[in-house]
Order: sequence, then structure tokens, then C-alpha cells
Amino acid sequence: MQLVFATNNRHKLDEVEAKLQGRFQLLTLDDIGCYDDIEETGTTFKANASIKSRFIFEKYRLNCFGDDSGLEIDALNGEPGVYSARYAGEHGNHAANNKKVLENMAGITNRKARFRTVISLVWNGDEHFFDETVEGTIRTQLSGTDGFGYDPIFEPEGYNITFAEMTMDQKNQISHRAKAVEQLIAFLSLVTEK
Repeated sequence: MQLVFATNNRHKLDEVEAKLQGRFQLLTLDDIGCYDDIEETGTTFKANASIKSRFIFEKYRLNCFGDDSGLEIDALNGEPGVYSARYAGEHGNHAANNKKVLENMAGITNRKARFRTVISLVWNGDEHFFDETVEGTIRTQLSGTDGFGYDPIFEPEGYNITFAEMTMDQKNQISHRAKAVEQLIAFLSLVTEK
């Protein structure tokens, strides 16, 4: 069964495909010939996820899910939040984004933070949401070379290593995206068994 993931982010695709374990044929935007720039104009993760999945369903009539994810830091009033990918200005500049967070957190003792993922699934025209978080803290310096985004500065609760120091398997046990995808899979299992 085919399902479109409204992304071309290879890191996200790898994480989701590892969770799906071949239960669905996951198609990317490239796979369906979608080269539109889907602007994420929402002010919440939920709104941005919905913009992506609805755009694909309405244009291509394919079952689709989109996600929006980001880092929320308590001491920074939830920043970078929905602006996580472009926090330092340029979209996807992970080094600059991490640097800006570390600079903004200098001298701050409350380092509580969480990664949040919201998935919007449009299935046969109906929209469903799956929202998950993973709690943790912000390190004072980069550590690790795996993962992407803020992984080198985020230490999940109960661990003494960052996401960037974990294998994909380890991260997929506990990450916000992995947990949201598990909700998605549970829902899809129900509706496809009928």
C-alpha cells in the first residue's frame, strides 16, 4: 500500500522507513513529481503539518502525511519552536542554528527542553493528528556526529548522551518522531484491516 510522506528530507525518511519496516511503500514528494514549494506559513507545528498533507491530498488525491517538528526550550519561551529549521536565518543551517541556541543559553541554568513532532495524516480525505514529544536538556556544547538538526546539543531524559551520539536504532526507540510514527502506524493498521 502506498503512502506519501510530504518531505524530501532524507534524514526524516530514513527514520520513518526504519519504523514502517516495509509495511507501506513510502513515496516522497520527488517520487510523485511534486516540485512545488509548499510554504509552511502556520504558527504551530500542527498548522504546518496540515498545510503539507492537505496540499498533497488536494492536488494529487493520494493518502499523505506531513510532519512538523522542532525544539522547544523552556528558558527561551519555547524557542526556536516552529522556526527551528531557520532559527539563525538560513533554512537548514544546522551549525548556525546550534550556535545560536548555545549563545542564547549561555549562563542559563534551566536547560529543560523537548523535541516535538506533529504528524497530519490525510486518509481518504479525513485528517488525523499525532502529537508526541521527548523531554530532555540542552547541553553546553556539541557532542556527537550522527543525526541532524539539534541532535548534537539535545540530551534526552534518562540518558547521558545526545541524540547525535546514538545509533538510529537507539534514537528510534525514544524520539518524538518515532513515537508519533508509532501512533500513525497503529492508526493505519486499524483502518487497513477493515
